[in-house]
Amino acid sequence: MWTVIVITALLTAVAIIVATNFHKPEKSIRFPVKHCHAVRDPQFRLEMDAMLGPDVLEGNRVTALQNGDEIFPAMLAAIRSATRTITFETYIYWSGKTGKAFADALKERSQAGVTVHVMLDWAGSEKMDKRLLDELRDGGVEVERYHPLRWFNLARMNNRTHRKMLVVDGRIGFTGGVGIADQWTGHAQDPEHWRDIHFRVEGPVVAQMQACFMDNWIKTTGTVQHSDGYYPELEPVADEAMHLFVSSPAAGGNSSMHMMYLLAIAAVKESFDLEASYFIPDDITIKAILSARDRGARVRILVPGKYIDSKLVRMASRRTWGVLLAAGVEIYEYQPTMMHNKVLIMDRHMVSVGSTNFDMRSFNLNDEASLNVYSDAFGATMTGVFEADLRHAKGYTLDMWHRRPLWQKLGEAMMLPFESQL
Repeated sequence: MWTVIVITALLTAVAIIVATNFHKPEKSIRFPVKHCHAVRDPQFRLEMDAMLGPDVLEGNRVTALQNGDEIFPAMLAAIRSATRTITFETYIYWSGKTGKAFADALKERSQAGVTVHVMLDWAGSEKMDKRLLDELRDGGVEVERYHPLRWFNLARMNNRTHRKMLVVDGRIGFTGGVGIADQWTGHAQDPEHWRDIHFRVEGPVVAQMQACFMDNWIKTTGTVQHSDGYYPELEPVADEAMHLFVSSPAAGGNSSMHMMYLLAIAAVKESFDLEASYFIPDDITIKAILSARDRGARVRILVPGKYIDSKLVRMASRRTWGVLLAAGVEIYEYQPTMMHNKVLIMDRHMVSVGSTNFDMRSFNLNDEASLNVYSDAFGATMTGVFEADLRHAKGYTLDMWHRRPLWQKLGEAMMLPFESQL
């Protein structure tokens, strides 16, 4: 009798934990967002401020860094230049030459008197050798793990920090898609070296990046870090307008990143270019893309080809392509290696970059951060980057979609209940 009771209790607990981790946010978008104005309309930026926040700030500069050969030297140079504070949050941090290089740079600055805070996602840093973690801590670096697996937080184990945020002295920020691991080194020259983009940022918006880091630091440690070492007065350095948009289900369980994407797509009139390492749109997002096509916008989507780190994502993604291709959406598959980019370009004016994938896990489950830039010049720059990547891609046609094998269609159907988790 007692055995049955215990087993029943355990099964009930497991069911509750699974249900909690699979739940949808209470604040979710269930109906399409109407097109009211264009991306360049002042009303669009006003609504992005008022409905989503934080405020769009003028006077910034953003530099796109291509692949590890440009990204890692720039990040390490910034770390080595630190005089007061370093705050660093990342999903992937693995052992290897890259992980060791960052650990050495962070430890050296800590030992030189710089205050160094590092936030690592528990799941994303599982391949980090404990000796490397101990080396950081022994060197004076304050290291925290986000949502480590404990009996008392099992209900939150599906909430990961997927943000990639580095801020040095409160003045220089980096964000994008790159992880701290060796496959991001090089220049996407072969399948062992991934294609990715990261962004170096200066100007008033860096304070928003610092606040993004502090969001999870406070959740994890309960301590507030503040002073002009973290938040110095930031003067305008250029003329680009931008804001850092963050989302987290831990902050009330909302789908604000999803809403931000839907509002942006609803404002598109001319073109929508998307580079998505993981592309699994829900029905509402598909309708938003189709509406953009109905308005006459050209829609181009670049996704990974045969080189992808999750075959399940590739399978789930293709299920959604038929209706898009039939409407004239152009879909391309990147050929040389895994393409890990996360870039949205709306009417060659608004560019959204950062950690957010184009899937429901990023919209509803992960802590994410996207830098939204409102600039014709940066829009043109990133359109050039997009079109350069297209030269390494092959188009996927509606005929190819109809001719995909039966086993693939069955696999897509089997993935349907799990798409929100991929």
